[in-house]
Amino acid sequence: MRRRLPNPRDLAPLLRFRRPELNARRRRLDAALTIDDLRTIAKRRTPRAPFDYVDGAAESEISLARARQAFRDIEFHPAILRDVSVVDTARAVLGGPSALPLAIAPTGFTRMMHTEGEIAGARAAAAFGIPFSLSTMGTASIESVREAIPEGRAWFQLYLWRDRERSMALVERAARAGYDTLLVTVDVPVAGARLRDKRNGMSIPPALTLGTIVDAIPRPEWWINFLTTDPLAFANMSGWSGTVAELIDTMFDPTVTFDDLRWIREMWKGAIVVKGVQSLDDAVALVAHGVDGIVLSNHGGRQLDRAPVPFHLLPTVAKQVGADVEILLDTGIMSGADIVAAVALGARSTLVGRAYLYGLMAGGQEGVERALSILSDQITRTMRLLGVTSLDELDSRHVTALTPYTTD
Repeated sequence: MRRRLPNPRDLAPLLRFRRPELNARRRRLDAALTIDDLRTIAKRRTPRAPFDYVDGAAESEISLARARQAFRDIEFHPAILRDVSVVDTARAVLGGPSALPLAIAPTGFTRMMHTEGEIAGARAAAAFGIPFSLSTMGTASIESVREAIPEGRAWFQLYLWRDRERSMALVERAARAGYDTLLVTVDVPVAGARLRDKRNGMSIPPALTLGTIVDAIPRPEWWINFLTTDPLAFANMSGWSGTVAELIDTMFDPTVTFDDLRWIREMWKGAIVVKGVQSLDDAVALVAHGVDGIVLSNHGGRQLDRAPVPFHLLPTVAKQVGADVEILLDTGIMSGADIVAAVALGARSTLVGRAYLYGLMAGGQEGVERALSILSDQITRTMRLLGVTSLDELDSRHVTALTPYTTD
């Protein structure tokens, strides 16, 4: 082998020094290539109690683990020699446009994860052209979220309380503010046993104990933001001081039935979606009650552990009622490929909760935008590799499961 001294002219094209990114937040977000990367950042920067509230599920967390495994078990079937130079990820969802087949799911106590809270999520969603859902248990008001995204799509998630008048007052406020869809969540008659929250003493507002103070030492930015911004509280209800489970068991109504949908329809003129559907029989019954959409969901595994996996239910439910009602899906989604698989098996769109909150905890609105950018890129790339150029081209031919995804 002959050796020689490097020629500077040969080295010049190889020297590609990048200008250093001085903004620490942007630097760490740019380094995140997956939602799991954002989760890792979020865990470092967020105290244990709020991080575990997002990351955890009920009891042994089997439902969440199974939901994630269901997406890992899929096998894609690509078509080759297709022109995929232009890919369209948009579609109409519940009477309005969505630039991607996903919406930000309703999440409670969101300013506990990051002081920018729901406003950050709403603005990021509007920037990406997708709907944002505000929870009854939100820490930003119905009106403030609408003001933050005057041109964006806003959905309101309703829990039915024992006090029906207070529930309907929220519905009226959402209607006046211009929310176009009502997500009626029906899988929380009582609180699930979220053991991480109990062990952490998760409460609203957070309790300052010796443990939380020690936990705060390596996370000063979170605590500085918490102590120097508006007090953390539920924006759409009167003050509460206690654990999350105690609040749910005190306020939420275990007597809710299908009959309640009738008077909700009388009050709400926009689209009505029932969230928390976990069986084909209930999906069929809801179609008979005239709802506009259903969300196959086990509440992110946060209610009944060992509940049905929504992705497993999707093919059967889509076959039976997909022509009569729009089907959305949540629980376990951690990538754009998961979303593409859900669309292929019959979902009109999806809801992402944890994926969005990992981004929020990692970097506020910029972190949410990074999460949505990751998901958007993954959706587009997966579609191209499958050989499809629009969401309508996706169907069950493109996806099978390495383990059965039906209960038949």
